Amino acid sequence: MKKVLFLSFTALALSGTLNAQDTIQQRNPVEEDFNSLIENSNDYQGYKVVDYNELVTLKNKAAQHFSRINEEVITQKNTIDQQQDKINALQAELDETRENLDRVNEEKDAITFLGMPFSKGSYMALMWGIVGVLILALLFFIFRYKKSHSQTTEAREKLYATEKEFDAYRAKALEKEQRLGRLLQDERNKASDN
Repeated sequence: MKKVLFLSFTALALSGTLNAQDTIQQRNPVEEDFNSLIENSNDYQGYKVVDYNELVTLKNKAAQHFSRINEEVITQKNTIDQQQDKINALQAELDETRENLDRVNEEKDAITFLGMPFSKGSYMALMWGIVGVLILALLFFIFRYKKSHSQTTEAREKLYATEKEFDAYRAKALEKEQRLGRLLQDERNKASDN
């Protein structure tokens, strides 16, 4: 009776374990051997009588099957570990490549001006700022030039008018001097005649 209970529990445990392994291997020879052993065993007062040699053979087959499954599990675990190492190495390489790409993009987008690195946007803003300041300076100098030019033109016109006025004054003064000189000469001549 102990043997029958032992066989039942062993069969139940193996079938449960083997059912879990069905996803790994579709054909389970140990389960087939268990079924064959149970079918070929004799009945005695409600109990199954199993041949001892067949039971030992089944036990050895089960042990071989489990060792083969363990080897497959270890092989697959090693394969998974190797693939995980490859994944980690590739991930590290990808991270390094991304860092290099970011650095290259920063260098590509950077412009050195007066020894200082600028991004393209700030460089453009700086250049347009300089252009704006130069345009304002140009407009300021054009305004100052026009103002000084108009003042110079006005001063020249006043100088021309003053020179004309001065020439007219000089001509009048010369004429007056000549007239007075003639009058003086006439008076001298009258005085010397007398």
